[in-house]
Amino acid sequence: MKNSLQDETLLESPLMSRRRFVTGVAAGGALLGLGLRSGLSIASPSNRLGPTILRGNEFDLNIGYQPVNFTGKSRMATAINGSVPAPVLRWREGDRVTLRVKNNLAEDSSIHWHGIILPTDMDGVPGLSFNGIKPGETFEYQFDINQSGTYWYHSHSGFQEPTGMYGAIIIDPKDPDPVSYDRDYVVMLSDWSDEDPQAIYAKLKKLSHYYNFRERTVGDLWRDIKDKGVAQTWNERSMWNQMRMSETDISDVTGYTYTYLMNGVTPDEGWVGLFKRGEKVRLRFINGSSMTIFDVRIPGLKMTVVAADGQNIEPVTIDEFRIGVAETYDVVVEPSNDSAYTVFAQSIDRTGYTRGTLTPDIGLTPSVPPMDDAPTLGHRDMGMGMGMDHSMHGMTGMTGMAGTAAMDHSAHDMSEMSDMDHSQHQMSGMKTMEHKNHGETLGKAGFGSTREITHVASETGPHVDMRAESPQSGLHDPGIGLRNHQQLYGRRVLTYGDIKNLYPTSDPREPSREIELHLTGNMGRYMWSMNGIKFTDAEPLQLKYGERVRITLVNDTMMSHPMHLHGMWSELETGDPKSIPRKHTVIVQPGSKISYLVTADAIGRWAFHCHLVYHMPGMFREVRVS
Repeated sequence: MKNSLQDETLLESPLMSRRRFVTGVAAGGALLGLGLRSGLSIASPSNRLGPTILRGNEFDLNIGYQPVNFTGKSRMATAINGSVPAPVLRWREGDRVTLRVKNNLAEDSSIHWHGIILPTDMDGVPGLSFNGIKPGETFEYQFDINQSGTYWYHSHSGFQEPTGMYGAIIIDPKDPDPVSYDRDYVVMLSDWSDEDPQAIYAKLKKLSHYYNFRERTVGDLWRDIKDKGVAQTWNERSMWNQMRMSETDISDVTGYTYTYLMNGVTPDEGWVGLFKRGEKVRLRFINGSSMTIFDVRIPGLKMTVVAADGQNIEPVTIDEFRIGVAETYDVVVEPSNDSAYTVFAQSIDRTGYTRGTLTPDIGLTPSVPPMDDAPTLGHRDMGMGMGMDHSMHGMTGMTGMAGTAAMDHSAHDMSEMSDMDHSQHQMSGMKTMEHKNHGETLGKAGFGSTREITHVASETGPHVDMRAESPQSGLHDPGIGLRNHQQLYGRRVLTYGDIKNLYPTSDPREPSREIELHLTGNMGRYMWSMNGIKFTDAEPLQLKYGERVRITLVNDTMMSHPMHLHGMWSELETGDPKSIPRKHTVIVQPGSKISYLVTADAIGRWAFHCHLVYHMPGMFREVRVS
């Protein structure tokens, strides 16, 4: 069956508006039509309903340049079928899909089917699973669909994803859906900058806090002295100065340059989802942004979370949830009257937001809530634990590091690296920490690691500026900026510890070994790595086909890292071995640790990386299953 254009809505006419400097919120619609002119005009309400939906099992997707206008300035995007976001692809479990992807760009391109379990040569990572798609060429993806749920797709070449190459995937189940709803919507969250991504990356390499305008002032100092006294203020300031870090450094790239979008619509216009009174509405949230973690709520409506990363979970009712880059959450809401509701997604650093409207009448406009206060980092986010000595032992200085900034910029597209001989690297003292079950007991499956955290020699030096000496579990921590929302606002926030798989754990075996990986970096030099080793110098992680292994991630940095393992599920250990949830992307919070199980059931070469696009060049590993 060929793809149809049912439910197609083209977002056509952009709207001119001014950028709001303080919040980072920019107005203006996107020119998303096929072959439409780029002139500005007044937007009509029909522009706000979302991108095209393509159904079927055969698709023709064309990658090309497309003029867009989100901020009042015309810019060139990288689009699929002339649309930003790309068309929604709606598949059916049990079908075989064929996708013919033509590259009309002047450079190589690719598409990765995020969260889809498929053969390695269909995964779409240049340099690992295939050679990429050359300019003017067409590559045919073909694979069977053996899962259902909400997923997404995006470029895995260079910095094409932040310029518009991302779209949603919905897979309808072959059996009756356990989730009851009357209508459903994709809610694709993303970030857009008029700056070229290469320029953003270059600025971060030169000055990592370039986009952070919330540095401390003299007024902040006097307030701290008044509230905490001279001694405590002095100690805290000395600590931060010693590390040469900032407690306000929550996001690398902020609303200063980003306009936050919902289904390709700016917050001034707002995406619109219609409903009829009494309907249950399923909202499929996807974080397709490059660098932005969002906190989502719908004032006046409870949300029942029914799926995480495409997998059905036991329903849990909450008021707010955090969604990391590349994660997906499905929620069901039940509007109880004829009111309109704001779907509100604020950035983790509170420098901007995007929003949409759920309404029975397109003429109804709900109020937009204010953003919450901007959070600041604390001892927990440094991996210091509770009651620890605050002398910051174990943290290396950040001076004397000239000459170490020559970081590879092309790890996202690894076609030039596929023939690297990793055995030639000097890896002495730099191997991944691995605990094997030689007569000693590993932590029970489902409960996580019981091992003491160990730091290795490769984690020292100018490429690593801190280490978490006492990382806490991130399972039941809602995260920085959300930890006191129940007390302050009466809003229950979802945590990973709330997630239980709807079905019994498919592989109940105990892990045979444990791999401990440290997420490392030097924030000042904007260098990212695992175990202190950047991707170009790292040996692949070797997994034996069929084995059950635990991966424990320790975040030695003060940034959140959404970690994505291709090809296999990351089965999050939440304390319930019978209902272990399966995810494809897991947020590792600052200074924390988290464990998940992996069944190595997919032979081939797979990517494993942080999904923050400017962290990915260094914080990346190849995983080989053989």
